[in-house]
Formats: sequence, C-alpha cells, structure tokens
Amino acid sequence: MTDPINALATQKGWKAEEFAARVHYEGADDRYSIEYYEPSECVLYWKVKGDGSTAVPVGRETVPDPLRDRIREDLADAGVDPQIEGRSL
Repeated sequence: MTDPINALATQKGWKAEEFAARVHYEGADDRYSIEYYEPSECVLYWKVKGDGSTAVPVGRETVPDPLRDRIREDLADAGVDPQIEGRSL
C-alpha cells in the first residue's frame, strides 16, 4: 500500500508533515492553504489573508472550481480516492 502523504509530497507544491500533506495556491486575488489529513481522510481549505500570517477555514463551496479540480487530480495521482475532497466534516 502506498503512503498517501509521501505520494502527495511528490505532487507539484505539496509538502509532507507527519500525518498530513499541505499545498499552497495563489490565484488572481486569493491565496489558499489546502491540507489533506490521512487519519480522518479529509481535505480542509484555508483562505490566507493579508501578509500570510493569518488563515481561516473556509467551506468548499467558496473555493474556485479549478482549484478543487486540481486537488482532486492530485489526490487521484497519489492513489487517494478523489471523492474525499467533497467529504463533509
């Protein structure tokens, strides 16, 4: 079985952090931090504000569809079921 955290860390921009993997995304006016947690098999989205020192959790429905698509693709490429991206917490 492939370790999903290490597999995600091979994807562009992803970093492994013990039981989680994180990627940062910067769009036109928005910045996000996206985290995948292996123990709970969930994806969390954080919107990064100002100078980058503050982040607040945001609902999936507020995240641009192209970013959500990319996260699902990265999950699939790492051997993680991409459907968990839409999983409610």
